[in-house]
Amino acid sequence: MQIISNVALISINETLIFQVISFLIFLFIINRIMFRPLRNVMNERETYIENIQKDIVDAENRFEDLASQIQQQEKAVKNEAFEQKESLETSGSRQAVEILAATRKEMNSLKNDAQKEIDAQISAARKHIQKESEDLAKDIIEKLLYRSLKS
Repeated sequence: MQIISNVALISINETLIFQVISFLIFLFIINRIMFRPLRNVMNERETYIENIQKDIVDAENRFEDLASQIQQQEKAVKNEAFEQKESLETSGSRQAVEILAATRKEMNSLKNDAQKEIDAQISAARKHIQKESEDLAKDIIEKLLYRSLKS
């Protein structure tokens, strides 16, 4: 064998073929062992992230629906409470008018009863005063005339 001195960077000989075959085997093995599982994991991760994003969008939509339902229910409850408040106020004012009328009626009846009692007492007092004034007048006349008056 003869040694060829060559200054070229790449020399074509049997080692180049061996290196190319070794490199192809290496690519095949690394593709099987590393790149395919890595691509599968990456694809799974992408689908997982897409599913999570879809779930997030669905959850946001459900949240918005629930929030709008809650707002509608809140409005309905407020309206119902306002209506009940109004009905209670009208009922209360009606009852207050009825109580006031009943109280006025009772006061008038008590006033009439008291007036009748006062009139009866005044009448009795007048009779008593008239009798006393007659007796007093009789005593005064007797003292003025120095004699007794017989009735």
